[in-house]
Parts: sequence; structure tokens; C-alpha cells
Amino acid sequence: MKSNNLPAVKNARKRRFDLRKGLLIISGLFLVGLAGLGVILPILPTTPFLLAAAACFVRSSDPLYQWLIHHRLFGSYLRNYMKHKAISPRAKSISLVLLWTTICLSAFFTVSIIWVRIILFIIALLVSLRILFFKTLTREMLEDS
Repeated sequence: MKSNNLPAVKNARKRRFDLRKGLLIISGLFLVGLAGLGVILPILPTTPFLLAAAACFVRSSDPLYQWLIHHRLFGSYLRNYMKHKAISPRAKSISLVLLWTTICLSAFFTVSIIWVRIILFIIALLVSLRILFFKTLTREMLEDS
């Protein structure tokens, strides 16, 4: 006689799914936190963390996904990037101002080693070029939405 383990198998699958879902939610929240730090610390990239968080939430929690894409600070930025692969001129400007302000303050007030200052300015230059070479969001793109 065969024993019927279907309920046990279903429960094991449900526990595994719940664990996966929980880990994705925790990971997504952690990534949102890193994206928030990326707003303040220009060395941390905000966009990849937001995209990764959105990917975690879309697989685990629709309410958290909706919260993220409609978030007051990150929502429009994330939606525009996901739809158009573009960044608004305002976001570019703010990013560049914060980047250079932070780098200059760090280089002149906290770092006394000249080669570390040079590395900071090289990093700032490369990040600036990356920001500038992102496609810029235009009114036409927004009207097509």
C-alpha cells in the first residue's frame, strides 16, 4: 500500500515559498535602504538598488511593489527609468551637485593624503560622466506615457 503524502508535500512547498517570499521582502527593504543612502552618498548608485528592490517586491509583495513605484521620492524616478531608460534633467543636476559637494568636502576636510584626494576626484569624474551619458528624459517621453 502506498501512503499518501500529498498534504505534507504541499505544506513543505508552502513553507519553502513563504521563506522565499520573506527573504525577497527583506532583501527588497534592505535594497531600498541602500538606495536611500545612495541619495546622500553619491558613491552608492541609487538606480540599481531601486531596480533590484522592485524586482524583489514584484516577486514577493504587490503592496510593497506598488508602494515603491508610487513612492514620493523614488516613484517617478523609478517609473521613468523602467519605461524610458532615462533620467530627468533635475535628477541629473541634483546628482551632480550632491556628488561634487560630497567629494569636495571629503577631499578638503577629511582627507590629508594627496593620492587619496586624487582618487576621489577621479571617481567623481567617472561617476559624473556616467550620469551625463545617461539618456535625458524629455517632455515628449513623458507625453507618450
